[in-house]
Amino acid sequence: MFVSRFNKEVLIGADMGFEQLNDGVWAKTYLLVDENTMEAALVDPVYDYMDSYIETLEQQKLTLRYAIASHTHADHITACFNLRDLTGCEYLMWHETACLGISKSVLDQEKVMLGAHPITFHFAPGHTSDSMVIHFDNYLMTGDFLFTGEGGVGRDDLPGGSMKLHWDSLQVLNRFEGTEMVCTGHDPPGTVMQSLQWNRENNFVLKMKTFEEYELWQNENNIKLGSVSKIKTAIPANLSREIPDVIPWLQ
Repeated sequence: MFVSRFNKEVLIGADMGFEQLNDGVWAKTYLLVDENTMEAALVDPVYDYMDSYIETLEQQKLTLRYAIASHTHADHITACFNLRDLTGCEYLMWHETACLGISKSVLDQEKVMLGAHPITFHFAPGHTSDSMVIHFDNYLMTGDFLFTGEGGVGRDDLPGGSMKLHWDSLQVLNRFEGTEMVCTGHDPPGTVMQSLQWNRENNFVLKMKTFEEYELWQNENNIKLGSVSKIKTAIPANLSREIPDVIPWLQ
């Protein structure tokens, strides 16, 4: 049994587990588990917390099947390379990603099985050209494609980004009823994740009517956010595993 950190309910009888990791930081990682086979997947694992992931897997006696990146990150180094090396799991991304290290690729609406439970991938480019929404049970892991409420969505001015593609990709969310919990890749520590329907009613981007409105907000937001301090380290590391001997933010 696993405790959902979103609603504090124990998932009884579902034969699956879902848990948000990386407490107290902006970058979110999600642990998916089939409780019958004790197979697991990690979505958007962060290099900084590798030891914690391995400890969690060992403590819960889990076999890691998949390390999944929802997109090519510009603000942290992925742990997918290292998890693949240490555990023998598949490193999974969108099939046209520029990343050179993946061992398994997926197409739009393709499923992979975690024990008896499907993980379904929905292509949603815009924040990056390889961005996906990942659907598992009643959870949607949106990466930087969609944030919670006033967070809006991820910026589109980084490598591979496109405002028009992001705006058009919001239609992907129409595939879902709305009861699904939106589990974002970034949000302030302590943010309570909400359902897709809640976001339809409270996320201002999802209530916008025109691309021009969206474009204006993105341009203003990009100025407010400024430059991404980790991008010169994170992008080479995530595309071709060029991890430097010294990682500035870990010193």
